[in-house]
Amino acid sequence: MVPLVQLQQVSFSYPGSNRLLLHEADVSFDRSQRIGLIGANGSGKTTLLHIIMGLLRPTAGTLFFKGREVSGAEDFRLLRRSIGMVFQDADDQLFSPTVLEDVAFGPLNFGLSQAEALRISHQTLADLELSKLTERVTCHLSGGEKKLVSLATILSMQPEAMLLDEPTNNLDTATKARLIAILKRLDIGYMIISHDWDFLAETCDEVYTLNEGRAVHSGTECLHSHSHAHPWGDRPHGHDC
Repeated sequence: MVPLVQLQQVSFSYPGSNRLLLHEADVSFDRSQRIGLIGANGSGKTTLLHIIMGLLRPTAGTLFFKGREVSGAEDFRLLRRSIGMVFQDADDQLFSPTVLEDVAFGPLNFGLSQAEALRISHQTLADLELSKLTERVTCHLSGGEKKLVSLATILSMQPEAMLLDEPTNNLDTATKARLIAILKRLDIGYMIISHDWDFLAETCDEVYTLNEGRAVHSGTECLHSHSHAHPWGDRPHGHDC
């Protein structure tokens, strides 16, 4: 089966830097996969998602979408119709006066009629139990509300997959539980950056670890939740019973 997205031998360094943040990284991602992306701060996790979305261009290597190389603006336009990204800071994603306008922006931008865009937007908000926020001014929402609305802006575009960058940052326990419930009932694939092992254990089936610029794929044996602390506890590891 051809992956939805594939990064092949992708390297990246920021202009003026001699350091390769990503070094010949290989990552593939399909519609049915629920993947966690982990690694130390500064390891290139967000950079990798930005390369997938075309916000950054790799120094070397190739990005494929549905088996075809992605290079030009039209290629990325097609990719972005199928894959949405929830940014780490919801304020980077929400810009319209009201919640409904923000959620309807994507469908309208895809060429849907106003009536159809509003229908989809109302339905998306209802599915996420956010209908009470429909007419709220976006900048007056709480941090948790903004995070859920930013998710709604992506889901209203009916993507085949999503990328989520640290979606639980600064969320209270109740909102985090709502987000977990939403993700678990979605029928699309996603890739999530998170340092929250309990959250990843609840929402993902496998992980990629970024280490020294390379991506190492691991299965479910790396995803577990437990209450203890030890050195390097943020890395995939096992326990002797």
